[in-house]
Amino acid sequence: YRKQQKPTSQAVMLCSMDTSGSMDQVRKNLAKRFFILLYLFLQRNYDRIEVVFIRHHAIAAEVDEQEFFYSRETGGTVVSSALNLAEEIIRDRYPTSKWNIYSAQASDGDNWNSDSAICRELLIDRLLPLMRYFAYVEVTPRAHQSLWYAYQDVQAAHPHFAMKEITGAADIYPVFRELFKRQEA
Repeated sequence: YRKQQKPTSQAVMLCSMDTSGSMDQVRKNLAKRFFILLYLFLQRNYDRIEVVFIRHHAIAAEVDEQEFFYSRETGGTVVSSALNLAEEIIRDRYPTSKWNIYSAQASDGDNWNSDSAICRELLIDRLLPLMRYFAYVEVTPRAHQSLWYAYQDVQAAHPHFAMKEITGAADIYPVFRELFKRQEA
């Protein structure tokens, strides 16, 4: 008998959505449409993938699919709460030696100014080393907030971090295609 390595194709997608008060119903609906498209894409194309749903405002919580897409919340925005929870979930349940880890985040970019720098450091130092890909969509028709600029620093340093803007419903599919297009090995 000879030992043969058996490759695994386990993957997890962490979906984080801002549900704070600054995310009005129009923005929340755009974010939900993006995630519904992502969820349908994952369900259709991958047999073995787990999806983790995280909703956040001032605090983050892991929720089920129903609550992720349909519950209503308001409050301030502390994006780092979602990133910290994502790291905790990865470290507790998804060892990088056995799982391919991906993440998608949607927000209007509104965040405490001091927290945006914390988000940048969390991504660079703790989350991105664990992940294969991280996609950020900013759902906003207005000028970018501090989170966008902090994330530009992350994008410049990490090729497996991507970010795009969604200003209306017509942007959802093209942005989705751009973020999740097939890439050469």
